[in-house]
Amino acid sequence: MTARNKLRIDISIQCDEWKKALPGLRDLARRAVRASLKHFETGNESEISIVFADDDFIRDLNKRYRGKDKPTNVLSFPQDGGHSLGDVVLAFETIKRESKDQKKKLKDHTAHMLAHGTLHLMGMDHENNTKAEEMESLEILILKGLGVKNPYETK
Repeated sequence: MTARNKLRIDISIQCDEWKKALPGLRDLARRAVRASLKHFETGNESEISIVFADDDFIRDLNKRYRGKDKPTNVLSFPQDGGHSLGDVVLAFETIKRESKDQKKKLKDHTAHMLAHGTLHLMGMDHENNTKAEEMESLEILILKGLGVKNPYETK
C-alpha cells in the first residue's frame, strides 16, 4: 500500500470487554492494519472491516464457515474484487486467554492477531512450513514496527 492510496478501516466493537481491557483499541487496530498492508499493493482505494467480538460470535462463524464447532482467536474473510479487502473478526476471551497462557501483553497479542488476520486477507496462509515461515517472518517485521516483540520467541 503506497502513501497515496486511500484506506478505510471500519471498526465494530461488538463485545464491550474489548473497550474495558484495551482503551486505545481503535488506534491499535488502525496502526496494525496499516502496518500490515504497507507490504502489499492494494489499489487506489481499499476498505477493511475489523470486528471485535466474543467467543460465542466467532464460534458461530467458525462452525458455519469452517465446520469447527469451537471458538478461535481470529477469522479472516477475504473478498474477491471491488474495494473491500475483507473482514477480520477477533474473539476477546480466546485472545485474552492466549495472552495470559503465553505471558504476553493483551495489547501485543491483539496487535499480532490483527496483523495475522490482515495477512490472511492478502492471501497469505500457514498451510505448510514454507508458507508458515514466510507469514511468521512478515508478522515479526510488522510487529517490530509497532514496538511489539517477536511473538514466536520462547523464553
